[in-house]
Amino acid sequence: MLNLIIGNKNYSSWSMRPWVLMRHFNIAFAERKLRLGSAEFYANLAPITPTQTVPVLIDADLVVPDSLAIVECLAERYAHHRIWPADAAQRARARVLCASMHAGFQSLREHMPMNIEASLQGMGWSVAVQRDIDRICTLWGAALQSSAGPFLFGEFGAADAFYAPICARFRTYAPRLPDAAAAYVQRVLDTPAVRQWCDEARAEHDFIVDDEPYRLRPDWT
Repeated sequence: MLNLIIGNKNYSSWSMRPWVLMRHFNIAFAERKLRLGSAEFYANLAPITPTQTVPVLIDADLVVPDSLAIVECLAERYAHHRIWPADAAQRARARVLCASMHAGFQSLREHMPMNIEASLQGMGWSVAVQRDIDRICTLWGAALQSSAGPFLFGEFGAADAFYAPICARFRTYAPRLPDAAAAYVQRVLDTPAVRQWCDEARAEHDFIVDDEPYRLRPDWT
């Protein structure tokens, strides 16, 4: 049995990606949730991985503490699933989108942190954030046009799982999106695995001050 260590579902965008992917493809795993930033979080992760970050996939003696590496491991182990597109060129494009999400969009990450249970329309916007939003919509538009949808590369796969937290952010902060991007966001949010994660996030009621810049931290207005 695979084990997946995650953080709070309301806030942990990194954890959301492999969890959603594994649920979508019915890959069995045991979930272990640690409260982000708590003493328990670091005490439990320190013996497992020097990164002390989530998500972490544990497969017997193999420990994989990185969301993109987890996806690659799953794609190799469960090759019968279409985690990546079957076409080599589309597969390369899907990896580009995942790498772009993995390493980029820092302004959006900083100013529109994932907060699934909140409604923060208009909060966090800046010119730099809008540039990230525009780039994401451009990447989505090109992929959807190339694949003809309904998801980025046809059927739901790794790239869609990687952008599921962005879709959740767009619902929380409600920036203006092109029609095609808005429709894609809704399709992702309606996917059963994504909907389950979001429902469980809203049920947590575990609010972490450092992850609530617009509502709980006294140094923000």
